[in-house]
Amino acid sequence: MNYSQFLSMRPELSLMAVMIVLFLYDLYATGQRARTWFHPLACILLVIHLAANLIPQPASLSLFGGMYRYVPLMSVVKTILSAGTLMVVMQAAPWLQRDDTEYKRGEFYVLTLSTLLGMFFMISAGHFLTFVLGLELASIPMACLVAFDKYRHHSAEAGAKYILSAMFSSGLMLYGISFIYGTTGTLYFDDVTASLTGTPLQILALVFFFAGLGFKISLVPFHLWTADVYEGAPTQVTAYLSVVSKTAAVFTLMMIFLKVFAQMVPLWQDMLYWIIIATITVANLFAIRQQNLKRFFAFSSISQAGYLMLGVISGRADGLTPLVFYALVYLAANLVIFGILAVIEQQTDGKINLTDYNGLYRTNPRLTLLMTLALFSLAGIPPFAGFFSKFFLFMTAFQAGFKVLVFIAVINTVISLYYYLLVVKAMYIQPNEQPVAPFRSDRYTRLSLILCTAGVLTFGIISSVYGWIGGFGTFN
Repeated sequence: MNYSQFLSMRPELSLMAVMIVLFLYDLYATGQRARTWFHPLACILLVIHLAANLIPQPASLSLFGGMYRYVPLMSVVKTILSAGTLMVVMQAAPWLQRDDTEYKRGEFYVLTLSTLLGMFFMISAGHFLTFVLGLELASIPMACLVAFDKYRHHSAEAGAKYILSAMFSSGLMLYGISFIYGTTGTLYFDDVTASLTGTPLQILALVFFFAGLGFKISLVPFHLWTADVYEGAPTQVTAYLSVVSKTAAVFTLMMIFLKVFAQMVPLWQDMLYWIIIATITVANLFAIRQQNLKRFFAFSSISQAGYLMLGVISGRADGLTPLVFYALVYLAANLVIFGILAVIEQQTDGKINLTDYNGLYRTNPRLTLLMTLALFSLAGIPPFAGFFSKFFLFMTAFQAGFKVLVFIAVINTVISLYYYLLVVKAMYIQPNEQPVAPFRSDRYTRLSLILCTAGVLTFGIISSVYGWIGGFGTFN
């Protein structure tokens, strides 16, 4: 075996190095001063990991007999996921200083980075077994993270719901993969593509596979776990679930659809057509009814997943660039929102209802402004980055011939603007005799909010960001 192949897996190797260092530090650093440096060390190591992989390797690679694949665009997506993870870890600082979590920091870092490593393997999979191993590596530690805050906020219940849903979805997906192997005799992506003929068993395999991955993306009707898990999980974990996990799953789905099921494009386009309509419509209608903000943004994330699928349904490689750009903008905006929710929850011992945010502008005008900018970006209001990301996705689907679908998506964008403005109305207009008291957030949270807000404001205006992603927009 040629072990030098491992050296070509630069993102995975650097991430594993970060995990090992943090694990050993947690094991041997016992003094109070050493524990104080734990979080800064984690952030510094993640910054080094991010910087080491910021510039993709130019050459495409196929390692371990084709089970692991690398193209530059995959490195771009991994960089975006690493940046999102860094922001989540930074925002987790005050939560990890709490009495019941202070001595579980090591577990939080290792579990979070384990899920990220699993997503890396999902993205670079060239074989269904590699993909499944990556999926499970991303899912099982995620269930532990959801149940991390087990003595508060129904976290243990949320963890049980997540692991049960993940178990059933994985079983369904593996059943579909067994059909693929039974009809083609191989699990290598390239070989499966050449053997697919669209038989009824292969169509069933496609449906089962999509159902399993649809759970990870929270597409209707595979979304029923989302609101309960988002509400019960620690807010920092909810942020991680809503952006990092979803981005990896959508990109992987598009990669497999274009690479493996290329012979069945009309079939999965018809399936996605109705799934997208159901996802954005049902999610928007249910979001209007929510008073708990974590459930509110759970349905918002379901709706955003539907918009992301507009890039997938195009069935063309040129849909990759707007999809990745949309995921980047969505990551920045959502991390601003969940960062503010987390810091207010910490300061107020659990205020997460919409009415709790009435009059927030009077006491915390800066946080209110940042949250407003992020909400406007999610709603797609110009000149924020969310407008440009939605425009590019809509244009991609429109050019692919899905004009009615784009029209329905535009109508749902107007509906989403209404319920996002409900939050803005509460913060600026609704009176509150006991608003959230003025406070100053920690420096890690402030820095992460500044960086994410800068992305919301500039990603749409600075065209080089979109051009940088577009320069790697191929799987070949």
